[in-house]
Amino acid sequence: MTSKSLAAPQLVINSRMLYSSWIPADPKAAAALLPHGLKPASNHALFMNQYVVDSEEQASHFGAYSMTYMGLDLAGRTAPDGVTPARFFTHYLNSSEIVRSYARERGVPASPGETTLELNGNELVATTRVDGTPIIRTVARVGSKIGSVARGHLTYVTRVGKKLIAGNYPYVGELATPFELVSLEFLAKDHPTYVLRPASPLQKVEGWCWYSPRDSFVYPGGEYEYEQ
Repeated sequence: MTSKSLAAPQLVINSRMLYSSWIPADPKAAAALLPHGLKPASNHALFMNQYVVDSEEQASHFGAYSMTYMGLDLAGRTAPDGVTPARFFTHYLNSSEIVRSYARERGVPASPGETTLELNGNELVATTRVDGTPIIRTVARVGSKIGSVARGHLTYVTRVGKKLIAGNYPYVGELATPFELVSLEFLAKDHPTYVLRPASPLQKVEGWCWYSPRDSFVYPGGEYEYEQ
C-alpha cells in the first residue's frame, strides 16, 4: 500500500511515547529554521517526540514504525485549547517509507531514521539513529503507575510550497508517574538536528516532559491554511 492510497486521517493507538521540551543552547540558530511568517515562542522552547508503534495492529494503515520529530514552539498561535503553543516541524526521522511519504505530501520534512525506547526498571532510554549511528539520546526515570490521562489537540504547522499549513491532531495519552527527564544529548555535531541541542545545564519545560506507555492519536488530517 502506498501513501497515495491512504485516506486521511490515520489512527494510531497505544504507542510508547516520550515527549520532551527544553530551551536550546543557541536560540537564534534554532529560530533561523523557521520560515518567513513564523516567530518562536517568547521562551524559545523546543519540542521533541520519540515514539514507537510496535505492531501493525496499532495503526489503521501505517503498519509498525518508529519516529522522532522535533521543532519549535510558535508565538501568536495556539492549539484549540487556547493555551498550548502551535508548533513547527524542523526535523522528522521515521523508519517507514509509507509514513514518510504520507507526511511529505503534507509538508513535513520527513527523512529516514529509527527510534528505540528501552525501559529497564525505572530507567527509560530513548535513542534516535540515522544510518545506524546514534544522534540523540534521552534518559528519563519513569514510574509504573498512570498518574493522569492527557487528552486534547496539538496544532502543528508545515510548509507546502509557498503556503503554511496547520493541522489539529487529537490525542489521548496515559501519563506515567512519577516522571523525571534526566538528560538529553544531541550526539552528532555534523547532523542538522544538532542546532536544536539543549542549553547546559538542561533547562526543561516541565509541563511538556512526560512518558506515556499508551498514547493514541490521529495523524494527520483536517489541515487548513495558516493565516499570518
